[in-house]
Amino acid sequence: MKRRFGIGLRGNLPPGAYGRLGRLAEDLGFDVVSAFHDLGDQPAIVPLLEVARATRRVAVGPACLNPYTMRPAEIAAAIAKLDAASGGRAYLGLAKGAWLDTIGITQVDPATAVRGAAAFVQSRTKVPLLIGGWGRRMVALAGEIADELKVGGSANADIVPLMRQRLAIGAARAGRPPGATGIVLGAVTVVDEDGVAARQLARDAVARYYDVIARFDPTTPIVAGSAQLPDEVLDRFAFAGTPDQVTRQVDRIFAAGASRVEFGAPFGLDPVAGLRLLGTRVLAGL
Repeated sequence: MKRRFGIGLRGNLPPGAYGRLGRLAEDLGFDVVSAFHDLGDQPAIVPLLEVARATRRVAVGPACLNPYTMRPAEIAAAIAKLDAASGGRAYLGLAKGAWLDTIGITQVDPATAVRGAAAFVQSRTKVPLLIGGWGRRMVALAGEIADELKVGGSANADIVPLMRQRLAIGAARAGRPPGATGIVLGAVTVVDEDGVAARQLARDAVARYYDVIARFDPTTPIVAGSAQLPDEVLDRFAFAGTPDQVTRQVDRIFAAGASRVEFGAPFGLDPVAGLRLLGTRVLAGL
């Protein structure tokens, strides 16, 4: 299986920055450029359209939209626009979304909501489908209908076999062969020659989402005080350290059976320098 690589952009950058990062990622040999749709940041379609116009080869898509803050018709319109702007390189990423309770949104039956949104969009725009999730029902749904499953916020090789088992349930239900859905692990990434500084910045970034996702990972004990994660726990929720450290970490993930790794922002102490190290040192070493 070909090892595939992507980067994930946050919607917190000024205009122009997304296109430059996307073009650099393409030049460095990455396969996918995604954008997060996190509450409080710019909608994913903003950076993605900029990346689509600045690139020629990489796949582009949101990781992930949700059917609670965007209606399926809005999602379909956005993805159709992205697919046209990119010359047919768009994919659709769907998930239940996070932190929505803080704005009063109740996520009723997420797996059914995601299934309905996927069916609506794909009846109008034929693009590859990625589903983000950890839970049994959502992962089984990905095994049933998706091209990829993204395990967001995870850099943990131990989670891959478990997700493969859960995907197999949905694949069997749909009559799909085992392994029809690729597994993507994506997490905060900070790579720098100063590995200590890189890991400290990663700790600060992981603190934003650790409490949301740690409870979904049965292979990792929950640690109180997310800002002070021990090294062995940090390595399960971030790609962090020197290029050699990150290369070894990614190699373990592919050896466990993942099909793609997504390096999430900020990439490094300096985003451009970090992205260059990922391309010239990490991808080149795998």
